[in-house]
Amino acid sequence: MRIVFMGTPDFAVPVLSALVDAGHSVVGVVTQPDKPKGRGGAVQQTPVKQRALELGLTVWQPVKVREPEFVEILRGLDADIFVVAAFGQILPKTVLSLPRLGCVNVHSSLLPKYRGAAPIQWAIIDGEKKTGVTTMMMDEGLDTGDILEQAVIPIAPDETGGSLHDKLSALGAELIVSTLRKLADGTAVRTPQTDENTCYAKMLKKTMGDIDWSMDAATIERLIRGLSPWPGTYTGWNGKTLKIRGAEVVREEDTESQTLPGTAGAVCGEVVLADKNRLYVKCGKGTLSLTELQPEGKKQMKADAFLRGYPVEEGTVFTKSRAEE
Repeated sequence: MRIVFMGTPDFAVPVLSALVDAGHSVVGVVTQPDKPKGRGGAVQQTPVKQRALELGLTVWQPVKVREPEFVEILRGLDADIFVVAAFGQILPKTVLSLPRLGCVNVHSSLLPKYRGAAPIQWAIIDGEKKTGVTTMMMDEGLDTGDILEQAVIPIAPDETGGSLHDKLSALGAELIVSTLRKLADGTAVRTPQTDENTCYAKMLKKTMGDIDWSMDAATIERLIRGLSPWPGTYTGWNGKTLKIRGAEVVREEDTESQTLPGTAGAVCGEVVLADKNRLYVKCGKGTLSLTELQPEGKKQMKADAFLRGYPVEEGTVFTKSRAEE
């Protein structure tokens, strides 16, 4: 098959590699423009561009894929199909109608659930037990096209946004090869989506990581995992920002008594236990043990190492930070 591939971040790289490994002719790769990154502002190539150049493929980086001049470039490639994975631009009808077999998207959720920009993270934050990858025919809506295939995986109890990202990226690479095979031999089945049980996985913002300790402990723990590694979660402490990189919900049966020491009368965000190894914080419902922390300008560390260098007294209250706004 003659394929034009459209993708930008790390998630899309295994998909591109799988197309080449499967013997398809990738006649062009379209990715977002390079952008400055980091404190130095050095311009950095997108992960997909880096991989495409390694593979010796031709790369285009249009500011807007809908521009008439670029649409004509795409038309001239005479592709059988466009494969899209986390590209970052909405394709207009003029582009969707170009390839003979249409445009196929690799989406990291079990559609119709979690349409939108951040389905991986929201599945964890919302406490889903499973997720997966969907290949679908693209239309002018947002992730609303006919479903072609789906692959399902469980969400592990300690799953993070980063670990699930990597699993789904590899799964998507496998699934697109299967989908293209079925499209080529005419055995692909198109299943129209409904709007039942769908939800929008809105884009992540740094301010989402500012922990509200009035939420229940289980919700905060999922938020910490879902927003790891980016944008991360944090709290206000002694006028500074303390990043929370890992936590566990404290179960009553894990404590020495039926009632956790210090929780009676404690306010949300209050440290109710701080010894050499443990740092427990009262939440709106339940208690959270902070297991991985990162002070401003320092490296991430386990709770015991943090407590050796930064003694925290019981009764200390963590607050919303607002430092990242």
